[in-house]
Amino acid sequence: MRLSVKDCGQRGCKQPGMGHACTCAMGNVSRFIEPVVLRILKERKKSYGYEIAECLPRYALTDATIEGAALYRTLRTLEANGYVTSTWEDGDGPARRNYSLTRAGHTHLRDWAHLMETLGKEMIAFHREVTAQQEV
Repeated sequence: MRLSVKDCGQRGCKQPGMGHACTCAMGNVSRFIEPVVLRILKERKKSYGYEIAECLPRYALTDATIEGAALYRTLRTLEANGYVTSTWEDGDGPARRNYSLTRAGHTHLRDWAHLMETLGKEMIAFHREVTAQQEV
């Protein structure tokens, strides 16, 4: 079930109407930036930072805002680890750094998918245990 802002009940909720369950009261929930960036690059084949940033809300796994600095830090880390490559391309405006997945990046995305599947199963089991205890 996805919560709306009305369900959130938190003053100053920063994610009104984003279509995700609100995590304002949940403490530190991971933003899962890396798998989202990898997915975008897989689907788009290559993309530059601003274009990736525009796609983030559509693919985000939580309601947490992914700020530009975090995106670019993630891209640099992915490149340093060999999961993406970048090239500078000239265009009508200023030069853009385009990113694309490497073979290792495709493997890393599959590893993320496996990890998230495992986490998802563990979260479902956790939910079932907690709600079963509430019914007792």
